[in-house]
Amino acid sequence: MVDKVSSKWFSPRLRTEVLTVRYGHAGTPVLLFPTAGGDAEECERFLMIKVLTPLIDAGKIRVYSCDSVAGRAWISGEHSGLYKARVQNVFNEFLTDELAPAVRADCRDGSIEMIAAGASIGAYNSLVAVCRNPEIFKMGICMSGTYDLSRWMSGQHSQDLHVVSPLHFVPYLEEGSRQLALLRKRMILLPTGEGRWEAPNESWAVANVLGKRGIPNRVDLWGKHYDHDWVTWRDMLPKYLAEHA
Repeated sequence: MVDKVSSKWFSPRLRTEVLTVRYGHAGTPVLLFPTAGGDAEECERFLMIKVLTPLIDAGKIRVYSCDSVAGRAWISGEHSGLYKARVQNVFNEFLTDELAPAVRADCRDGSIEMIAAGASIGAYNSLVAVCRNPEIFKMGICMSGTYDLSRWMSGQHSQDLHVVSPLHFVPYLEEGSRQLALLRKRMILLPTGEGRWEAPNESWAVANVLGKRGIPNRVDLWGKHYDHDWVTWRDMLPKYLAEHA
């Protein structure tokens, strides 16, 4: 049985309690973001931890996951686009100022670099984690991603949306900036199926934006037999982590 440790704390930034779970005890830390409505244990319920167990047991990776606080806001019909973008921006503050330091403390290494991974909205969160925080994340594994947040903005645009959307802010990163220089040393993987409910065009749009700024990336098309579903992602993630962790 995989070693599992759960912790919950009240985030003063998000103004809510957030559950975080760790699976494993050694290896490269992997922050696995849930899908839009998911919680920290979604990856376990959908058997992702089961397929990652060989890598976890071998001490190659340890997996961290947290509640999808911002993801739930995006799919909620109760809030404006401006509110949703604001929550996403605050979620990034939670990530950099609360969660990442907690992971590094747990790893007993204050400068350890992580891999960000996720599917659907989790892929978006992985992408923005790396693009905004390349000093923390060395790679993003962004599976079947949903990246264009403007669909939930009802025609509105805000500064919050700009800074949480790589499609919007990456083209304007200042040449010579430390952020861009670090990103050019990172890798963004963009695997996607071509079956039901998949949208490969979203991955290609991200690749185009990243490529124009010299940020290493790769779109992997898995074919029409791979749908937007956990079955697909359970095939993808072990493969990429075995190769790159």
